[in-house]
Amino acid sequence: MGNQSISKPELLEFIPKPSRLPAVPVDGFIGRLKKHLFSNIWNTLLTVSVFTLLFMLIKPFLDWAIFDAVWSASNRRECLNASPDGACWPGVIQWFNGLIYGRYPNDQQWRINLGFGLGILWLVPLAFKRVEQKILIALSAITLFPFLANFLFLGGSDNQFNYIVACVGLAYLLILYINIGLIYLDRKILGEYLEPLIGRFYQRRAALLGRLLCWLTVTVLLAFLFQNLTLLLVEVDSWGGLFLTLIISGFSIVMALPIGILLALGRRSHMPVFRWLSICTIELVRSVPLITVLFMSVTMLPLFFPNTMELNKLVQVLVAVCVFAGAYMAETVRGGLQGIPPGQFEAAKSVGLGYWYTMAFIILPQALRAMIPNIVTSFISLFKDTTLVSIIGLFDIMLMARNISIDKNWLGLHTEPLIAISILFFIFCYSMSQYSHRLEKKLKNK
Repeated sequence: MGNQSISKPELLEFIPKPSRLPAVPVDGFIGRLKKHLFSNIWNTLLTVSVFTLLFMLIKPFLDWAIFDAVWSASNRRECLNASPDGACWPGVIQWFNGLIYGRYPNDQQWRINLGFGLGILWLVPLAFKRVEQKILIALSAITLFPFLANFLFLGGSDNQFNYIVACVGLAYLLILYINIGLIYLDRKILGEYLEPLIGRFYQRRAALLGRLLCWLTVTVLLAFLFQNLTLLLVEVDSWGGLFLTLIISGFSIVMALPIGILLALGRRSHMPVFRWLSICTIELVRSVPLITVLFMSVTMLPLFFPNTMELNKLVQVLVAVCVFAGAYMAETVRGGLQGIPPGQFEAAKSVGLGYWYTMAFIILPQALRAMIPNIVTSFISLFKDTTLVSIIGLFDIMLMARNISIDKNWLGLHTEPLIAISILFFIFCYSMSQYSHRLEKKLKNK
């Protein structure tokens, strides 16, 4: 055996593959079209077929809406005489102010513009990178801005509580923008200038007390500055148009998430009373359409209040829509909670966190981040469903559009107002969808 030679395995010869040809860059608009739409015969046939079908569908609409449309007329008869096959847009143009503001007085509509402008200004700092405590800014917008907006929109001389809270909110907004300017100038914020003075008397909470004292000072100054301001009382019955639609949908969207979170946590609770109460609320509301909930709120909600208390129809609608949206949001949140691994709960217990701390700082942030697409979808559906309030007599944008068709000058004008409303709703819904996509990407990169 010692004389037998051990055969060695032959080494495989490495034969390199030939180098691949360099990629040919496709530059320019023509190159991208050729790559994506006309890369082969089947792709070319499919592209031609799709564009032919789109042309056949879109061309009649463009002819009716733009090329054969009438843009200047005093009544619908003039539109029919000028172009019987085209759209009649002068009726929409003449009623456009009503579609936006409803029956709100024309000379008072600046209050609506100012209110929504302040609301936008309140949310703009959330996009600044150097601004801290963005959660606090969002919570202040949710808690203080409704009172400021209600003071502007409603008016009246006996609205002292809303006036005081409006001054508090306006002072917060003013201090917020002053502090943003100081931050970008690399200087101390307003409250920090008062901190050394307060620190002489109370060192422990000097920073917080300095900010509160600054806030209180600006609030008092604004209250004295606007003490003679008198806004004309505009009853809620005069609110309407897109303005009313935004109020109902905006308030409902803001309240839907906390209501949904409470119902979802209640449904998962180990306490039978809270669990069954949440289950009954969710299942009862989800088993009936929104229009039924609206009618029930208008007819049954006043029965739970004293006869001396008169509820306006807007309050009843807000309660109904918030409960309806909260019930659907509860199931969305519950799906996100079920997607959290059990190890997260066990890890929170191991470090001594209680139930509410665990939910607030560990579980809910993860669940809500995963459910952003579903949450935004629910918000978009809610925004569109608020048009049902026109059935119970609120002059939202849909009911104002119907009023165009019964105007003696524009009798029978149905299609054009609906097209205009569709464009407005598309702008809002598409903006919400794009914002959710950006928010998903931003959270995913963190």
